[in-house]
Formats: sequence, C-alpha cells, structure tokens
Amino acid sequence: MADVETLQTVAKPAASNAFGTPEKVEALRMMLRIRRFEVRAKELFLQGVIKGTAHSSVGQEAIAAGACRVLEPGDFLLTHHRGHGHTIAKGADIRFMFAELLGKAAGYCAGLGGSMHIADFDRGILGANGIVGAGMGLGTGAALAEKLNGSGAIGITFFGDGAANEGLFHEAMNLAAVWSLPLIFFCENNQYGLSTPSEAVTAGASIAARGAAYGVPSQRIDGNDVAAVFSAVERAALRARAGEGPSLIEALTYRWDDHSMRANLPAYRSQAEEDAWKTEDPIERLRDEAIIAGGIDDKAYDRMVAETNAEVEAAIDWASEQAEPTLADALTLVSPPSPADDALEPDPGARAIPYRQAITEAFDQEMARDENVILLGEDIGRIGGIFGLTPGLYERFGPERVRDTPISEGAIATCGVGAAMRGKRVVVEAQLWDFVTLMMDAIVNQAAKARFMLGGRAKVPIVFRGPQGAGIRLAAQHCQSLEMLFANIPGLEIYAPSSAYDAKGLMATAIRSDAPVVFLEHKLLYLGAEQAVPEDSFTIAPGRARIVREGSDCTVIATLAMVERAVQAADRLAKRGIEAEVIDPRTLKPFDLETLIASIRKTNRAVVVHEAPVFGGFGGEIAASLTEAAFDWLDAPVTRIGAPEMPVPYNDRLERDFMPDARDIARAIEAVCYRR
Repeated sequence: MADVETLQTVAKPAASNAFGTPEKVEALRMMLRIRRFEVRAKELFLQGVIKGTAHSSVGQEAIAAGACRVLEPGDFLLTHHRGHGHTIAKGADIRFMFAELLGKAAGYCAGLGGSMHIADFDRGILGANGIVGAGMGLGTGAALAEKLNGSGAIGITFFGDGAANEGLFHEAMNLAAVWSLPLIFFCENNQYGLSTPSEAVTAGASIAARGAAYGVPSQRIDGNDVAAVFSAVERAALRARAGEGPSLIEALTYRWDDHSMRANLPAYRSQAEEDAWKTEDPIERLRDEAIIAGGIDDKAYDRMVAETNAEVEAAIDWASEQAEPTLADALTLVSPPSPADDALEPDPGARAIPYRQAITEAFDQEMARDENVILLGEDIGRIGGIFGLTPGLYERFGPERVRDTPISEGAIATCGVGAAMRGKRVVVEAQLWDFVTLMMDAIVNQAAKARFMLGGRAKVPIVFRGPQGAGIRLAAQHCQSLEMLFANIPGLEIYAPSSAYDAKGLMATAIRSDAPVVFLEHKLLYLGAEQAVPEDSFTIAPGRARIVREGSDCTVIATLAMVERAVQAADRLAKRGIEAEVIDPRTLKPFDLETLIASIRKTNRAVVVHEAPVFGGFGGEIAASLTEAAFDWLDAPVTRIGAPEMPVPYNDRLERDFMPDARDIARAIEAVCYRR
C-alpha cells in the first residue's frame, strides 16, 4: 500500500499555465459540490431513503475536478461504480442524479439503473458501470467511433486499482495502442480493492508502469493534488487530440468511506492509516492554496460552502417530489421499438447463391448504404475470415471499416458495444461461436442491458455473429449450439436463419436494428447448396416464422441445420401417408408463437427439434409455450428431439450419431402421430 510518506514523494508535475488561481477556485467549488453530494447521499442511505447501495468518492474529489476540467463538451467519459464525482464534474445535473438514487422516474435512468449506472449522453457521459473494468473496453469503442468520424473528440475511462488486474485492462490497452485511439486510461488507486490492499494483489512497480509494455506513455501522480491531475490529463489529452494514441495515468488517492454504503465490513484499515490520509484532504489543500494565492478568503469560502449546501438540498427536495416508475413504463424500455414492416417479403427470383455469399451480400449492401456500419473480428480483413464470409469487403471498404482485431474476444466485444453507443452500427464476429463465452459480459451485461439500465436513452446497434453447431469434426470446444445462453437475457434479439434467403434478409434487418442482435449461423449451412436469393437489398421483419413445408398430421418446429433434416423426414413419411408441416421460426427472439398455434390447430400434434442437448434447450421453451397456449388442440404431448447430454465428440461416426438426423425426426413424428 502506498502510505502518506510514499504519496508525498510522488513526483508532482508542474501545474499548467491554464490552471491558475481562478481555475483553482472553480475547482474548489466543484469539489465541494461533489463532497456535499456524497455526504448527503450517505446520510439518506443510513436513513433508509436511498435503497440498495451507493459508493462514495469522498477523498477522491481532486481527480474528478482536475480531469474533467480538461474535457471539452464533445468529449466523452466512462466511469465505474464509484463515479458520482466524475459525472458531476462533467456537468451532470445533481437533481437528476439524486432522483436516480431515489429510484424516481425523473432520474437519469428513469429509476431503473441506480447509483452505479448514471449516464447523460447529451454531455458525453456514457455511463457508470457496475462491472469492474468494463468502461475500459467500452472506451476503446467510443474512441474508435470518434476516430472514424474525425470529430477530434477524445475520451477518458476511469477505473480503480482493482480493475487494473482484470484481463480487460490488458486487452483494452493493447487494442487502444494498436489502433492509436484517442483515449485516456485513468486509474484511481485508492489503495484497496474492496478490502484487499492493492499492493498485496498487484505485481510490478506500479500500475502506471504497465503502460510501457504496450508502448503507452504513463505517469503516476498525486491524486489529491488537483493541479497535478489537471496537468497530467491535459498532456494526455493533447497527445490524443494530435492522433498520438492513448495514455495511462495512475493517481494515488484514498477513499475515506467503506467500499460501499452497504458494505458493513469488519475493520480492515487502521485508524492511524485513515487519519494520516485525511491530513491530505484534497479540499483543504486546495482551499489553503486558493487563500494563499488571494483567490478567496475565509468568508468567501464559507459562502461557497453555504451555496453548495443549499444547491444540494434543493436538488434533494426536487428529487423527493418526483414520481416512481411503473412496471408498464419500464417494460417499454427493455428494447427499442421495432420499425413497422408490413411489407411482403420479396420473391426469391431465379438467381441462386450459397448461404455464405448471401451473408456477404448483406454486409456489402449495408456498408454501402450506411457509412456507419463497421465490421470487427479476427482475420476478417485480408483473408476474408476463416469461413470466407467477408471476402472482398476489406478491399472495397478499407481497413478502417473492416477491422482485423487482436485475438482478444473481451476487448473486441466491449469495443463494439462502445462504438455502437457512440453511433456506429457494429458487426462483431466470434470466429467460432464457442468463443462467444469470452464475450459474455459485453453481450449480457453491457449490450443487452444498456437501453433499460440507462433509462431508454441508449441505443446499441450491434450484431454478434458467428458459426455454431457440429458436423465438421472440430470437437467439443468448437462445435456447440449455445442459443439458450442468450434466450433468457431480456434486451437481446436472436436470429437463426436456415436458408440463404433468410440469412441475407435477416442480416440486413439485424444491422439496421437499434437493438443488440445475436445472429446464429451454422457451419453445415455454409457448405449447403445454392438457393434462390434476390439480388437487391431487402429485410425480413423479425418474429415471422416460415412454413417450409405444409402438412396436416403433425407440426415440426426446427431451427438452423435441423430444418433441412426435418424436411427430409417429412418427405420420407409422406410416402407412408403422414403429412408433416415443417416450420422454421427464423428468429428465436422475437418468437412467432401465433404461426405455430395456427399450425397446431390444424395438425393437433407437435415435434420440436434442435441440435443442442434436449435438457435446457430452446425446445423446452417452445413445448411449454404450446402447452400453455394451444393445449385444447393438442392430441398428444409435445415431443422434443435434440442431442444427448454430452459435449460434441470428435470421432466422425460419434459426431453423426450425436446430431439428430432425418431418421430420428421421422421416428418422433410417427410416434406422436400414432399416439392416442
């Protein structure tokens, strides 16, 4: 742990000429506002007025006031769970902040995000975040968007010493350095990650020293000296605006309160340590400097304190009078409304192309249509991806929009989300869908929740896509069907096209959507025959199932590679007098239950088939929904067909046995049809 003696020996850069006495007085006012906000928030929490929790930044005010003073209105910041000071210093309205902490509909996040998720997109505040270190990855994406736009804007991402040991710290730092992004990494080292001393879990000379490994200029400063903070951030900002890439700043400071207002942890810091750090109170230090410099006197300071206190009390009074959100209103904020699309889908025409080419065409046409569409992924540029889905796009649209990334799934995904939040339409490729497990925070905690968590003010137009499924002998870690990992996550849409026609139309829809989309492709479909697909661009409204084959005796619901096998089974059974109707949902969320119910009313029987194991598979959800909605028309229980409860085997014969085939599906249909 860096104690007071160490802190006092930290090299303090000379204050900028732009941070003279008037600036110190304004910084002092800002720091008093932050301090009073935090003190009153804690008091309200202890009174039971603020529920849940909040994280106080008392003792760290100099960082927020010094760093954010450098930022211009068009610049952005991302912060963490202890982010009240940063948002206030960037210009957030404390009325709306208190309303959010009180869970009121007038809050920045409509009372749905709370203390850890405050954002104000109009002021470039892209959100605090309850996931440790997430802002670093999101910051790379926001910075990429600004660089592509040529806006000249820069950003700063605040994180704690604990977050510096997250893998995303290294992934994001590397990505920002490789792409020379206009981003400042600012570590607030307040000596403890919850209750564990930073020095006990952090290897190396310092966190700042890690920047050298990525060629990123770095500096360790006194975080309680507002002029030192301003000076360091100013230099980093000048570098970023000049196109020279990211910088890393580590500021030594100390939080006076516990980890959170809710923590109630056993004592883990000595009283002597706490008292010693409090002698370095950044507000008292700055007040004394301002008085000595003649900027204020004691009476002026007292007036400043009184004015700040009155401002905070007025904000609390206003927030307390606001209404609470309703469940009905909250439900409307989960996903953006889908654009009305009652148009008939175009005729396929006579031209036939493979599934892979259909997706490539969608990329090509959407990128030509909208310059904000960008592709991120490993090896998607020069070689067109390992499955050949992006050939020629690199040459046509250039490396800025078809971006080869490091092998760094966490950074790729969070970068994509950050860029989407800053106005880009992003397609992120998981080279093999199994690797999406390394992207889960970006998809589940960031993209899926952003609109809701930030009160409906965020758009995240991003597509996460990649090849899933077995059939080409890549074994258990390269062949999984993982759709159910995402089906239970509100805020995500899930598309699963089984034909070239659907692949092109749904990809165009996904790219144009303001909601995050999980886009599932199957490796076997890449190898399938050519199919009729319109040459012109078109979209398919999500939530519209396709009746692939009509029948009257049994409804078969199949997804992805299982659709063709279901058709094969139905064709075989037709020779024996059983006519099965095959339906492809095409999108799993939104899901077209009405088309299935209409079919059940006709056939009175149903079989659901998918490649994933039966237990916990999407077939269970379909079966339950049909039982609830169409029970009176069912003459037999809904039957589910899927893989056995095992990982995908490597052996080619076992892999074929693992996957449901036409014979398995036909047997299930026969069993349902003959069951009385």
